Amino acid sequence: MCESFRILCALCRVGLYALYRRLCCKGPSPVRPNFAILCIGLEGAGKSSILATLSGDDLHKIEPTIGFSIKAILFEDCILDVKELGGGDKVRPYWERYFQTFQGIIFVIDSSSEEGKLQTAKTELHNAVKHQQLKSLPLLVILTGQDKENARSVEEVSQFLEADTTFSGRQWLIRGCVVSNKETLLEIFSHFNEILQKNLDAEIEQRQNSPQHTNRL
Repeated sequence: MCESFRILCALCRVGLYALYRRLCCKGPSPVRPNFAILCIGLEGAGKSSILATLSGDDLHKIEPTIGFSIKAILFEDCILDVKELGGGDKVRPYWERYFQTFQGIIFVIDSSSEEGKLQTAKTELHNAVKHQQLKSLPLLVILTGQDKENARSVEEVSQFLEADTTFSGRQWLIRGCVVSNKETLLEIFSHFNEILQKNLDAEIEQRQNSPQHTNRL
């Protein structure tokens, strides 16, 4: 009898504790959404280094991406499944073959590049954002090499890219960084992730308010 009573008390404590966690919002964390992201840019711009810094990998072991690589970047509020494409001269003509189903674009530019290379980056960026499968996606342009003497400012590169005109009608950000500075990168991606999350929320709300969803209810 005493043993049964102790078991009953234990069950009650478990139940009360579960109720307490639920009421105080201390239950299990909600599942983080996954976003499929395309990461492109010229060879040597710093794409792999940015992803390595965010993942906590050793920057000294980074090798150039020849074809493509896929990396999951974990944040507190979401997970970015990033497909990074190599930026070499022989790879870029095949970029569009990988322009599949994405929810955002990251384009990386070395802000200390000489003018000819910067012009190539501008051309490739403009071609990508105009592509049918990418033209409506949120865009994050990251300028690396901001610690170098010949680095161009965010304002200078933004004007050079004709950002206000070229990116009109889409959500876009241009931010500068040093690839080894994780704190700055986390701040940059917090703004980008917020855009992705708002788009997801809007999409879910639209589906819930659609006639098909209402009829099923």
